[in-house]
Amino acid sequence: MRTIVRRTAVVVAALLPLAACGPSDAGDKTKLTIATFGEFGYAPLIAEYEKLHPDITVQNRVADFDTHHKGLATQLATGHGAADVVAIEEQYIPRYRKAKDKFVDLAAYGARDLEKQWAPWKWAQGTDGSFVLGLGTDMGSLALCYRRDLFAAAGLPTDRDAVAKLMPDWDSYAATAEAFTRKTPGVKFADSAGTVYTAMLNQSPENYFAAADDSFIADRNPSVRTAFYLSGGIAAKGQTAAATTFTQDWNVAIKQGSFATVACPAWMLSQIKEAGGDANKGKWDVTTVPGSSGNQGGSFLTVPKQSEHPKEAYELARWLTAPEQQKKLFLSDGILPSEPSVYADPQVVAHTDPYFGDAPIGRIFAASADKLRPNYRGLRDADVRPEFGRALGRIEDKTETVDQAWAEAVQQARALLK
Repeated sequence: MRTIVRRTAVVVAALLPLAACGPSDAGDKTKLTIATFGEFGYAPLIAEYEKLHPDITVQNRVADFDTHHKGLATQLATGHGAADVVAIEEQYIPRYRKAKDKFVDLAAYGARDLEKQWAPWKWAQGTDGSFVLGLGTDMGSLALCYRRDLFAAAGLPTDRDAVAKLMPDWDSYAATAEAFTRKTPGVKFADSAGTVYTAMLNQSPENYFAAADDSFIADRNPSVRTAFYLSGGIAAKGQTAAATTFTQDWNVAIKQGSFATVACPAWMLSQIKEAGGDANKGKWDVTTVPGSSGNQGGSFLTVPKQSEHPKEAYELARWLTAPEQQKKLFLSDGILPSEPSVYADPQVVAHTDPYFGDAPIGRIFAASADKLRPNYRGLRDADVRPEFGRALGRIEDKTETVDQAWAEAVQQARALLK
């Protein structure tokens, strides 16, 4: 879910319970644990599930993104400590499909009967064709969040349809950044080069690795180079706030109105609201993202073999990812369903958000979801991707040119793969 930016592992043993956290029977109740990164909005759903299943109690273990995924790697390697239901973010799914011997095949409990529930590309991410690793939670189809007041100050259109026409692609986005900066030099156009880069990259069918054979292609994939040079070019011109998403600097920049645009999946809206507070209500709006839709975020609920109650764990995962629950999560928390029957639901499509000027977020994100196509994530994607993000950071802090940063990112990625 909310693809919170994140890093790697060793101290997990001190941070997470090492005693097998598979469920134990507490009196007459079966105890299940579910481990997520960040808040998935599950607290009220878990309370509801416990009422529907009085013989079951559910504990939700929440950690930050890096601790969670590093902890899972340690737990699987040592054979203990994993929760009964574990959320895995999409960038790690290819790696864990290769480690399927550590997980329960959910097909054994009837998961294949649910296949039509999800968008085909989402279902495909969670299976290798026969083995079903996980059930899909949300997805991160993109929109563009922008500050109406800052656009007005720069003499740009503020109506969301007019803004969409102004920036139908990323070249026009870069051109608009130039026009914006000339009129409002004290405000940055984008939050960070990394956000622009990621949005562009996620609109490509392949990123760092080839879908055919998982070979490293970043240095010869035009989509990667184009995204890097456009976002790096914006950064080199000082048009980004160098505020990385999910950092305190980003929260402060949102609150202070330091930048005017951010490519935003649905789950990011709650982050903007929380950081911006009441003082910024009505200043933000939402429109379609430049280019085609891309996916930024989304997770799967899996059941490690360590679970003492795999059937009950599967039933919990199935219930949490059912259409009824995905709809509740969107209406309450803006977490976009990965199931077409839900994001096409009239109540979801009609949903608006007063914080964003009553933007029709249900319609915008549903349309984006319909256009979304999967992009291939290689087995080493989670290792390579951060190198390019760090390279963009070096452009933003003026320690490297775009050419230098690109060359170093490619070199570091290749060194990692050796």
